[in-house]
This record gives sequence, structure tokens and C-alpha cells, in this order.
Amino acid sequence: MDDTAKLFIGGSRNPDDSLNKAEYLELKFGNRHGLVTGATGTGKTVSLQILAEGFSKAGVPVFAADIKGDLSGIAMKGEPKDFLLKRAEAIGLADYEFEQFPVIFWDLFGEKGHRVRTTIAEMGPLLLSRLMDASEPQEGVINIAFKIADEAGMPLLDLKDFTALLNYMAENANALSSQFGLISKTSVASIQRALLVLEQQGAEHFFGEPALKISDIMRTANNGYGQISVLAADKLMMNPRLYATFLLWLLSELFEELPEVGDPDKPKLVFFFDEAHLLFDDAPKVLIERVEQVVRLIRSKGVGVYFVTQNPLDVPESVLAQLGNRVQHALRAYTPREQKAVKTAADTFRPNPAFDCAEAITNLGTGEALVSTLEGKGAPSIVERTLVRPPASRIGAITDQERQAIIDKSPVLGVYDEDLDRESAFEMLAARAKQAADAAAAKEKKDDAEASAGSGWTLPGFGTDDDNRGAAKPRRSGYQRETVVEAAMKSVARTVATQVGRALVRGILGSLKR
Repeated sequence: MDDTAKLFIGGSRNPDDSLNKAEYLELKFGNRHGLVTGATGTGKTVSLQILAEGFSKAGVPVFAADIKGDLSGIAMKGEPKDFLLKRAEAIGLADYEFEQFPVIFWDLFGEKGHRVRTTIAEMGPLLLSRLMDASEPQEGVINIAFKIADEAGMPLLDLKDFTALLNYMAENANALSSQFGLISKTSVASIQRALLVLEQQGAEHFFGEPALKISDIMRTANNGYGQISVLAADKLMMNPRLYATFLLWLLSELFEELPEVGDPDKPKLVFFFDEAHLLFDDAPKVLIERVEQVVRLIRSKGVGVYFVTQNPLDVPESVLAQLGNRVQHALRAYTPREQKAVKTAADTFRPNPAFDCAEAITNLGTGEALVSTLEGKGAPSIVERTLVRPPASRIGAITDQERQAIIDKSPVLGVYDEDLDRESAFEMLAARAKQAADAAAAKEKKDDAEASAGSGWTLPGFGTDDDNRGAAKPRRSGYQRETVVEAAMKSVARTVATQVGRALVRGILGSLKR
């Protein structure tokens, strides 16, 4: 096979520790997904780095989360060091050269990269419920909220929009329950409290406009290399659920927006999901089923998804079965769960008669891994004990000055760095409330004038009896003006009732189909 059609991973070793052969990942199977696992300090980040380098060099865009900051070094040219040159020699990498790769830095908080956002509407009810850890009744209320907003044409862009809509639902719970199903004020209050917690954790930075365009993480540099989008996730990891939900939303957007391409010669995009266990921890069954469905179907859209985690047990079996390319670093086997993880990892490989796979997993050195990739007609290769190649870019984090210099030359500079706040649900509800208040005030003024005109008295011979023949209209006792909120929400309810059938179409994970 032509070297340009495959990605060099490293050199496998014979039982006597001599070089066996070069191990490759064929680009035409790059969209068949993959798994990189291993205990802390065994070399997972470097494996992720060399895979990202290989895909980029082949012209494939890459998106990866940088949990510890170490992956940022891929933006800088590597430096010759003894251990790197020794590894290159050991695996027969004669043309080992150092180079830097085109990188776009992203950050939800806008501190270490370009701001990356989505809107409440684009995230959808399922993922928002997951983010808020909503109960079943609360999830039902969230679904109703999205239905009302979709049908009424009220954009839900940020947290204040969703909060305004929830206030409306609480004020009109009885009327709306008859139309959409039970809306408990208790559930609404719980959701409002959860929104407050999200806001305190920094989620308000994530929701808003301009929303991230998928095309901006699928760029190719002038030299033909695929752009590597690196998400700064060190601060984001302080809220693991937000991190997992964001990456799942991005995967959902890719699934909904990209066209079917079948089996391309190389992927359209490769997506690395680091700390993958956060996606599945405490996830409801319905979410796991839909993730499995997305992973299975997104392959035909040319997207490869690579999960990076410490333990293969972190990934459900239904998802694990979809991952064709495997890089397994060392695992420890001190506890029963760790022993089970070793056995699970060993059983997923096509056995090699030259060594015991389970035993080898516990004895692998740093930068060494068991590797099995798809070959031929898509069958997994025999597992090989492999020394992973050294990266061409820098190992370790870059400095703040280096990062800023790269950001200043970014192809998306200025596109996402300023917030936009166009008219949305919050402004629409406020405008309707004002309109309703003005109408109510005018009506009250008119009623007062009519009541005053009809309350005069006359004596025979005084005034014009003809003008006062009609009985004076008494002022209604017990009349109370409806509140501004009630008037506004009744107006919204009438609007909703007249726009049934205009609900926006949502995809497999609840995100908007554009």
C-alpha cells in the first residue's frame, strides 16, 4: 500500500525484542472509529498526538480535547532529544523529522482560545436534560418548553431566554397543562434552580451567539494539512458534565449536518473524545442507546470517533463493539475490577500466538502498546506488541506567549470572539408584556372614564334630562386588573395555539436539523 494511504503508528516487536514490522492504520478505515486506553502515565496522550499528526498530514481535519494542556505542543515543532531519536531508531523510522502542525485553539471561556458556543435551541431538550441531571418529570417539562418555543417562533439562545420561558410556564401552568400535559410548578422551580447552578459553573459562557459552525472545525491549511482544533479543557473539566455534554452536542451536530459519503478514501474529520467515561457515567439508558446509534451511523458520513480513556470498561459494550482500531497501553491489575478490565481488553483483540495478551497488557512499558487495526476487507489485524512512534511536534504544553501568537494568526480570528445578543425569547416576552400592559392600562382608563360619565346626578330643571335618561353604568365591584405577566403569557398562549404544526424538526439527539 502507498505510504500516503496509511498512518504509521510504530514498530511491533518479536518475542526476542527484535523489530518485527511496521504497524499502520489504513486511512480508508479511519472512519471505523477507535479506542485508546491505558493507565495514567502510560503514553495515551502521545498516542493521541501521533494519530492527530498522521491524520493532519493526510489532509484530514482533527478535533481533540486537551485535558491537561499537553496536547497543545502539537502546534510547535519538536526538538531532537535522545529518547526520541533512540525510539525512532528502534522502530526503523529513518526519515524522522520534526515539524509543527496547523492548530486552532478553542475555549468555552475564551481564555486559551476562540470562544465556542451553541444556543439552547440547538442543544435540544435531551442533551440539556442530561446537562442538568434532570429527573423524568423535569425532563418532561423541558420537552414542553422546547415545543412551546419552537411552535411560537421564539428563539432560545441563552440562559436568560430559557429562564423567561420557564417563568411563563410557571405563571400559566394550569392553562398549559391542558394543552401540553402536566406542568408541575415544583418541577419548573427545580429546573430554575438547576439553571442557577449551571450559571455559577460557567455554562452561560457556552450558550449564546455566534454559535460554532461545523465548517470551522473542518478546515484544511494552505499546505494541505488538516487543521487540528484543540479544545482547552483544563478549566472545563471542573464541570465534567458540561464537558461531556458539549462534546456529545458537537458529535450530534456533525451527524445532523454532514451528508452521507459512504466509505471515503480517508475520513472527512476525526474526533477524539478524551476522558470518554464522563460521557457514559450515570447516563440514562435512552442516551446511551442514541450515542450508540450516532456512533454506528456517523461512519457513513466520513467521521471517525476515537474514545480515549483509562479503562475499556468505561465504554459500554454496545459502543465498544463499534470501535475497530485499538491502541491498548498498560493496565494495572491490583483490584478485581482492574483484573476484569485486563481480561476485557485482552478478549477484544484478535489473538497472537506469540504471546499471552492479558499478561502483556500488565507488562507494557511507557510508550508501548498492543495495537490492532482494520485491514484487508475490514477485518481486525492480529494484535501486536508495538513501540509507538515518537511525535514530530513538541511533547508537552506550549507557553502562553506561543499560544497567543497562534491565536493571533488564526483563520477564525474575530469570528467568535465577540458576543451577539439578537432578539430572542427574552426580548419577545418582554415586548409582549409591555404591549399587554399598555393595552390593560388603556382599557382601565377607558372604563374609568365611562364610569365617571355615568355617575353624575340631576334635579328637575337642572342640566339636560335627555342626556341623562340612560341609567348610569355602575363601576364593577371586585374588578381586578390582570398582571402584566398574565396578560403577556395569555398573548403567547394564543400565539402558540394558532401555530400548531410549525415546530422545528429535531434530530436523533434533539439538536436542530438545519
